[in-house]
Amino acid sequence: MRTKMNMVYWKGEKFWVGKLLEHPEIMTQGETLEELEENLKDAYLLMTMDDVPEEHKVKELALSV
Repeated sequence: MRTKMNMVYWKGEKFWVGKLLEHPEIMTQGETLEELEENLKDAYLLMTMDDVPEEHKVKELALSV
């Protein structure tokens, strides 16, 4: 399953800094834009899959609001 999200990023004094717009609590940095993207992906997986066992299933869930 692929999930697409939006990254907001900027160049700090030493590093590229960014966070996910859909999850603003997930923020990280990298020496390059490529490293920043990888670090954001890793941070997202750590935050969302931390307590999920390696053997798991995924099912789409429709919510009515």
